[in-house]
Amino acid sequence: MISRNRRHFILQAAGLCAALASADLALATPPAVDENDATASSLGYRGKAGSVDAAKFPKYHAGQNCANCRFYTGAAGDSAGPCPMFPGKSVAADGWCNVYAQRV
Repeated sequence: MISRNRRHFILQAAGLCAALASADLALATPPAVDENDATASSLGYRGKAGSVDAAKFPKYHAGQNCANCRFYTGAAGDSAGPCPMFPGKSVAADGWCNVYAQRV
């Protein structure tokens, strides 16, 4: 027969394990945007801003990238981060898309 203290410990330990497992999921980095994804393709997303076809996207100018776009919410210095144009995915800090707007 399990004593009350042991039963209490087992329940607390199980709860702690569940909490830690869900914390790991919350900290997981979202998958990167695939340039061939329908949304990415329609917005002209490129993982490296230098590979943008300026003839096809005349709005692009050298020096523009996701890291200095007002929509990019990644931390400074991160190689990738979230963008509301691609919910649930992360964009490269050095990326670019046609929705680019200079951060003020």
